[in-house]
Amino acid sequence: MSVQEKIRTLPHKPGVYLFKDKLNRIIYVGKAVDLHKRVSQYFHPSKKFSGDRKLKALIEAVADLEFYCVHSEAEAVLLEGRLIKEFRPRYNISFRDDKRFLLVKVDLNTPFPRFQITRLKKQDNARYFGPFASAGALRTTLNLMKKNFGLRSCSAVIPTEKDYKHCLDHIIKNCSAPCIGKVNQAEYYQRVQKACEFLEGRSKEMIKEIRQKMEEAARAQEFEKAAELRDLLEALEQTTKPTRRFAKQLPKALSPLEDLEELKTVLSLPKLPLIIECFDISNISSLHKVASMVLFREGKADRSSYRRYRIKTVVGQDDFACMEEVIRRRYKRILEEGGKLADLIIVDGGKGQLSSALKALDSLGLSNLSLIGLAKENEEIYRVGCSEPLILDKSSGALRLLQRIRDEAHRVANAYHQLLLKKRMKESILDECPGVSENRKKLLIQSFGSVDRLRKATMEEIAAVKGIGRKLAEKIFSFLASRN
Repeated sequence: MSVQEKIRTLPHKPGVYLFKDKLNRIIYVGKAVDLHKRVSQYFHPSKKFSGDRKLKALIEAVADLEFYCVHSEAEAVLLEGRLIKEFRPRYNISFRDDKRFLLVKVDLNTPFPRFQITRLKKQDNARYFGPFASAGALRTTLNLMKKNFGLRSCSAVIPTEKDYKHCLDHIIKNCSAPCIGKVNQAEYYQRVQKACEFLEGRSKEMIKEIRQKMEEAARAQEFEKAAELRDLLEALEQTTKPTRRFAKQLPKALSPLEDLEELKTVLSLPKLPLIIECFDISNISSLHKVASMVLFREGKADRSSYRRYRIKTVVGQDDFACMEEVIRRRYKRILEEGGKLADLIIVDGGKGQLSSALKALDSLGLSNLSLIGLAKENEEIYRVGCSEPLILDKSSGALRLLQRIRDEAHRVANAYHQLLLKKRMKESILDECPGVSENRKKLLIQSFGSVDRLRKATMEEIAAVKGIGRKLAEKIFSFLASRN
């Protein structure tokens, strides 16, 4: 079924859609209140002329799509975030960091519990509510909840009269003031329990009361007040509405252990590849040759274990020699430090990169490690001792896992290469001058103000700078003259 045919079958329901390229890789994840209308907009003829370059490139790259229906827009936001974090699509910008959704935390084991917003759920015996898709709606709800139930907002574990002196909540009737004994611990705890029930959506009295006030304001033609109450009501309903779990609706690739089992089978590996390391070379110019190593543990990225390398021994642009160097450096160090070896090593490339990696492993006595090469063009898998590449079905979970790992290595290598280029642009030309240390460079810039003024200076003026001297001044003068 073509993309256009699939679009015609999309339901008019909220959900999440996934665009895929011709290699079956997810390149964009989006959410929609109405899937049919939203996705159809991308392929309207006007987009060919009015869309920006990024949007046009995305549309041209789409070869297939998937969709997942949910019950509400809030659920669509949550599912969209989870999918983006998992697949890291190239056309998505938001959600690509490790930012988590908002939760509400209350520790019922403390004497006077308080409600806090957090993004990290810990194993600390506290109660957590959420996740919540809308930060604004959540904060509006918590503010109203604190006012209605008289909950404290001060940070002291046990509030005292000292806290009361620095707080206005009791004066404006936003707190029941347990700090000065207006309510005892048992009474305050009952207020907290009612607030918990409200966050769970089990208490409808407050919503009903606000709805009545909104209708009364509308009948009295107090439209501004009615609008404020309407917005407040929407925030409350959005926050207290139960959110479904998505375990059954997530794509197959979100089961990394299943993908690892499949990968073990198709590659005939001796054991489950719980630790996978992947290498990529970024060799755009001879100026900076770099490499990346990304590590996936149990099918998930372990970013704290990533490594970046500057190629040291290779002259010119030679991807094969660069791969050999970085593989040798990585596993020589692991052997010296007694670290854990990977269950599977992936190199970005075909037979040449695979042979270079194998040569490096042989030199270290590690030829028994499982090693493959993944070529980009047709996603061919090259294996040691096999003349023909292995080509997996595009829908294969094992191939999707390999693609995610390879793409992550490519991203890290390219990002490092760009970083070094930016740094070089900021460096002074004096960094290339023999004999000029970082300290001497600072002295020269402080004395002359800029490299341009230094160029115009005489040799005697340069030699007069403290710490330079006649001999070094001659070198600097000649060096700058040769760079004009």
